[in-house]
Amino acid sequence: MSEEWVVILVTYDSLEAEMIKDLLESGGMSVVLRSSKVSPYPVNIGKMGEIKVLVRKEDQDVAEEVIRGTVGNGTEE
Repeated sequence: MSEEWVVILVTYDSLEAEMIKDLLESGGMSVVLRSSKVSPYPVNIGKMGEIKVLVRKEDQDVAEEVIRGTVGNGTEE
């Protein structure tokens, strides 16, 4: 049985992507970051700069709620 992964966030900020990954993983979710960046060349233009945050389909609703609370206004827990 293969797992289905869904994109819950696209960002151009690698620090933001890592922070969200850590936050979701601390809640017990599996998270994958996908990027088209080529390591020696820090290109951040268009699709080359995108970092996609993916979670399992069954974790999508909870993960999106966590992100809304975190990215929203910064005062929600």
